Amino acid sequence: MDVLLTFTGFHDPYFKGLVGQEEQPGPILSLLSARPFDVIFLFSTPSTEQVTKETKKAIMDSHANTKVEILGVNLDDPTDYTAILKGLRQHIHVIQETLDEAAFYIAVASGTPQMHACWVLLAAAGEIPARLLHVRPPHFVTKERPLVTEVDLTSREFPVVRSQIGTAIEVEDSIVDVDAAAAQLGIVGDHPAMRRALETGAMLAPSNSPILIFGETGTGKELFARFIHRLSGRQKENFVAINCAAIPEDLIESILFGHKKGAFTGATNDQLGKFDLADKGTLFLDELGDLPLAAQAKLLRVLQDGLVEPVGAGKPHRVDVRIVAATNRDLRKQVRQGKFREDLFYRLNVGEITLPPLRERRSDIPKLALHILDRVNDSLKRPKRLSPGALARLQAHSWPGNIRDLENVIERSARLSRHEVLEADDLLITEPVTYADPLDVLPEPYEGFSLEEFLNSARKQLILRALETSDGNQSKAARLLGITPQAVHKFLQRSKSDFNQG
Repeated sequence: MDVLLTFTGFHDPYFKGLVGQEEQPGPILSLLSARPFDVIFLFSTPSTEQVTKETKKAIMDSHANTKVEILGVNLDDPTDYTAILKGLRQHIHVIQETLDEAAFYIAVASGTPQMHACWVLLAAAGEIPARLLHVRPPHFVTKERPLVTEVDLTSREFPVVRSQIGTAIEVEDSIVDVDAAAAQLGIVGDHPAMRRALETGAMLAPSNSPILIFGETGTGKELFARFIHRLSGRQKENFVAINCAAIPEDLIESILFGHKKGAFTGATNDQLGKFDLADKGTLFLDELGDLPLAAQAKLLRVLQDGLVEPVGAGKPHRVDVRIVAATNRDLRKQVRQGKFREDLFYRLNVGEITLPPLRERRSDIPKLALHILDRVNDSLKRPKRLSPGALARLQAHSWPGNIRDLENVIERSARLSRHEVLEADDLLITEPVTYADPLDVLPEPYEGFSLEEFLNSARKQLILRALETSDGNQSKAARLLGITPQAVHKFLQRSKSDFNQG
């Protein structure tokens, strides 16, 4: 007999997804669509009584052979660990005695994070011999990352993730779950180019060799460096990041290697450098191509002998630092031009990874957009959703600023739109500053193209952009656009009316 234990949450039994107005099954019903249970115990709190009753009814309507019982946990505060544990223990021992031959499963997708933690504690301590079931949100489900992941906390090899893990590769006689590590950092992408980059990073991570990451601005190079750090043997040590382009040239040596008190004017105290701060861990050198030649020579010495000499110290000391560097420049071209040291390039380029720009992995854009919107919604009073048309427009855009550009557009659009569902013309997409002629950004007409819809959309976006620029001042926005304040006011009233009707 398979028995499921779970709290209910406000996404049960159904919820509106991030796309359009569609209603989607919540975590519990999603789990039941993937695997059946003989008995289900729904743990209810005072604030979820109605949700729990609706969930029970929905389960019984679609799974007539499943027995469903509601168990009350009297919680004033659903984040109080002690009260949650006490409430669970009052029930689980009775359940175990009644169903002593059952196989127990715990769903950790509904309820508060504190409830999830208490389930893990009880299972890990052996108070209830159960396996944890995690249900992915629908927009993260792929062929490689299925709906349900099962974790057996009772195994000696704790924890064991069974059957539905994502891409797992063997690295130095151990199995690495690439998808799990990427998901923990918020790296989203199933495109083959992104998969290759992730797998290459996972293969290189356990070594101490330097890694050089190439990619355009906004492709997530620092996040990828953190991914490598997490899969290395140094994940418990410091990850120190520094932007080489942002360091004043006369302070580079001091910032990288540190200095002693009195070493130069203004050095009133000893100062540890980034290499010392990253000792035993990982040092991420972003925008490496902007490092001056003099500093490149000092960096090469550290890479060759592992010795760091703070300014004014007179004596070097050894550090153990793994270097991950990144650049959006063509370092090979810079070497040919004499702007980057050839010996440093080959010293760093032991492992090379290239991150694809967003326009080359368009299939990932909808997943990224929904992931970003999910995060933005955490800070909004009225959560927003994207229409299929909005997703299509996002996927068609070239994204010169890559993921950072996409993040900015979604957050700006979600915060400024009065609509609950963002349509294509609600997306405030700013065209690249590199365009000299604004006519260059006009779309190519196609079969079914509507000039009227395009002009209405352009007018709407220009008014919204002017309001953003003028901090909501309607008169100033009108002056920027060369129209009357009454026209701006009329537009806002019409948008408010459309929102209320929607």
